[in-house]
Amino acid sequence: MTTKTIGILVTGHSPTELTDEYGNYADMFAALLGKFDFAFKRYFVVDGEFPDSPTEVDGWLLTGSKFGVYEEHDWIRRLEDFIRQVHAAKVPMVGICFGHQVMAKALGGEVEKFKGGWSAGPVRYKRSDTGEEQVLLAWHQDQVIRVPEGAEVVGKTDACENAVIRYGDWGLSYQPHPEFSPSFFEGLAEARKAAIPETLFEQVKKVEVPIATDKIAQEIGEFLGRER
Repeated sequence: MTTKTIGILVTGHSPTELTDEYGNYADMFAALLGKFDFAFKRYFVVDGEFPDSPTEVDGWLLTGSKFGVYEEHDWIRRLEDFIRQVHAAKVPMVGICFGHQVMAKALGGEVEKFKGGWSAGPVRYKRSDTGEEQVLLAWHQDQVIRVPEGAEVVGKTDACENAVIRYGDWGLSYQPHPEFSPSFFEGLAEARKAAIPETLFEQVKKVEVPIATDKIAQEIGEFLGRER
């Protein structure tokens, strides 16, 4: 079997004070999927660096970002158009957090800042496709409030109804961050604690429960790596 190349569409920058130790978001995904026979190409779309074609790699992965998908930035509108091209070309795609949201918006769904506030820290996700509950790390207020036609919601929490979405054989997306290690998350929370309520920061500043990282890494790797 030949090595598959995965294009990582980087939609945000990790805090500069954490990059020496943890790298950027693309590095975290490469590490997350390290057990798979993948090569990776990185495209910093947040800086205007886009692929030439939706078919130049075997699969696509969209990272998280501090931006909202509804914000008026040229690169976000361009990314939505590129996602539609990838969808039309049937090249598999996985999205995380912002990536989860922008996939939904590009294909006709709706995203907004959740009136119920933030989800941060270890959160329990109920999976309808596997029947499992998985604890993963969340860091978001925006969420998908209406899924695109034909998409299937397969994971949710009490505060996020559309947390894991499948798009048939083409796409898979997650609101939480499987690429975040507990130590990175703690650094992120400290770096961006002004963004969340102080009481919430006090609850999530230490990660003291097991996270289902390996299970989601396996799921993502198998989804991007399987023959179609």
